Amino acid sequence: MKNNFPENEKAVWILKTKGPQPLIAVAEELNITVEGARFQLLKLASEGIVEAVTVSKGRGRPQQIWSLTALGNQRFPDTHADLTVRLINSMRDTLGEEALQTVIDATQKANITRYTQAVAQAGNLEEKINCLAQARDAEGYMASYEKEGDGFLLIENHCPICAAATACLGFCKSELETFKKVIGREAKVKRVNHIMEGARRCAYSIIPDKADKK
Repeated sequence: MKNNFPENEKAVWILKTKGPQPLIAVAEELNITVEGARFQLLKLASEGIVEAVTVSKGRGRPQQIWSLTALGNQRFPDTHADLTVRLINSMRDTLGEEALQTVIDATQKANITRYTQAVAQAGNLEEKINCLAQARDAEGYMASYEKEGDGFLLIENHCPICAAATACLGFCKSELETFKKVIGREAKVKRVNHIMEGARRCAYSIIPDKADKK
């Protein structure tokens, strides 16, 4: 998912991908002066897109931490949210949970096939994770990965199906199982951050399975 925000709204993208940030960090990311960053943030705050809280740390000067509001998060699409929720609820009410689970299972199977194809040319685990992150990013998940200790962290800063996942947590369970299938036995996959549980992002720890290498 590309950053298509105008120059005077780049801070929105930063706060979405980096989480709550102090003013100086936003200025550094924007590569502008602190005053310039403050002007941009105050303008966005006047529109209800960002907000700041004052945090005191020790004896130092209190610091303002900026974050997105609910309105700011709406700048990032939740694909066909209302229609999706209505369809899920209608299916549950008329056909039952079993029929809904059948749809989730079919979606999972299709995703496994698509992502397996996306990582097919990967030469090692890191390349596989990179390919998976690129595929998810193209679908609007604002996905990336980074090294973490002996393993990796697959990060998704946005959930374009959040409304559907809220209406039916089976979609979230399905995504975790999909990643496990695509990564395969060479690594263990565990969800460590979950938007549905109040985190600002979803993140998955991917640790190489040393036992599998023996």
